Amino acid sequence: MTLYTYPENWRAFKAQIAAQYSGARLKVASSAPAFTFGQTNRTPAFLNNFPLGKVPAFQGDDGFCLFESNAIAHYLSNEALRGSSPQAQSQVLQWVSFADAEIIPPASTWVFPTLGIMQFNKQATEQAKEEMKKVLSVLNHHLNTRTFLVGERVSLADISVACSMIWLYKQVLEPSFRQPFPNVTRWFQTCVNQPQFKTVLGEVKLCDKMAQFDPKKFSDMQPKKDGPSKKDAPPKKEKAGKEGGKPQEKKKKEAAPAEEEMDECEAALASEPKTKDPFAHLPKSAFVMDEFKRKYSNEDTLTVAVPHFWEHFDKEGYSIWYGEYKFPEELTMTFMSCNLIMGMFQRLDKLRKNGFASVILFGGNNDSSISGIWIFRGQDLAFTLSDDWQIDYESYAWRKLDPDSDETKTMVKEYFAWEGEFKHVGKPFNQGKCFK
Repeated sequence: MTLYTYPENWRAFKAQIAAQYSGARLKVASSAPAFTFGQTNRTPAFLNNFPLGKVPAFQGDDGFCLFESNAIAHYLSNEALRGSSPQAQSQVLQWVSFADAEIIPPASTWVFPTLGIMQFNKQATEQAKEEMKKVLSVLNHHLNTRTFLVGERVSLADISVACSMIWLYKQVLEPSFRQPFPNVTRWFQTCVNQPQFKTVLGEVKLCDKMAQFDPKKFSDMQPKKDGPSKKDAPPKKEKAGKEGGKPQEKKKKEAAPAEEEMDECEAALASEPKTKDPFAHLPKSAFVMDEFKRKYSNEDTLTVAVPHFWEHFDKEGYSIWYGEYKFPEELTMTFMSCNLIMGMFQRLDKLRKNGFASVILFGGNNDSSISGIWIFRGQDLAFTLSDDWQIDYESYAWRKLDPDSDETKTMVKEYFAWEGEFKHVGKPFNQGKCFK
């Protein structure tokens, strides 16, 4: 049986650890020639078995295929891991869902910027910290009289929740932050020091100091593109001599560890072959998207970011769109809807330099809707400019907004600030979840 993934993928860890417990013979294909992330998973043969091209992906010797990490881990588990009774099985599923819905979203918001793969947003990070305190409180209370989450031995619940918290403990849960939650830390260390965990994870060292966002690291992690000025300027001999030949190869080798970090968190591959800029045909705009995003991420939304947006917005070079999910009747559990939004954002990562969106999930389980405000360079929907951006957008109804209208100004303010009346929605915002 084969598990396709990239190196150090925490989602794949779940399946690998489950296989260690059950004794399933699992071959991990995570490097060339067996598997090269960004290449192998885009081939027709791979997409025939795994249409989304995502990893981890599993294929049995009999040709049986599975995608989605929880399904793969469940398949590779034994009865002891899955739960020996209907009640235990339901409890295991409860904690697996808890990891996906309650841990991963705030953990990603908090941890990803410290790894340099996501822009820092102070408001979102502080909110993520508060959400994580609630999550840890729930776990700490549950584990007060328990060694493991379900029953008296390790189950798939422990595997899933522990794997979802690996980067939290390695990056940001410093001693002072985790001090109020001793039961959680005791449980986590018990799990990761089990032989089956250690075979897959190695030694897991808890952080001594909370990692912080490093703007330089974030800048270095972004795919580099040569602008017209650099391309047209005559090269300096001294510079060419330093960057040419073997020194350049050395520079690429030094960048490899950063590339691995990006893979670990499902960031876009910096090593992908460079393609033509989909926006190259558009004239240069005076509106600097990165400058607005810095204001939005680091300063007050209503008093600084929104005024900056309207003061500098170039209505000839950019357009504003309202997008609403067409099939609200298909939205069931809110964590699944959150995954739907996050998946779309991940697939649009390369649009970040020329686009911005604030999307909100309104309502609750089995009664919700998804809508948001999108800003694109140009006057048309940007999705059609690249095949990689067309997976999700047809599931949304799009309406171009007039930047001079009062309606647009109100909607921009409400969606950017994540607060307001949202009269056009018809669902309560107080249960909403926000993404940007």
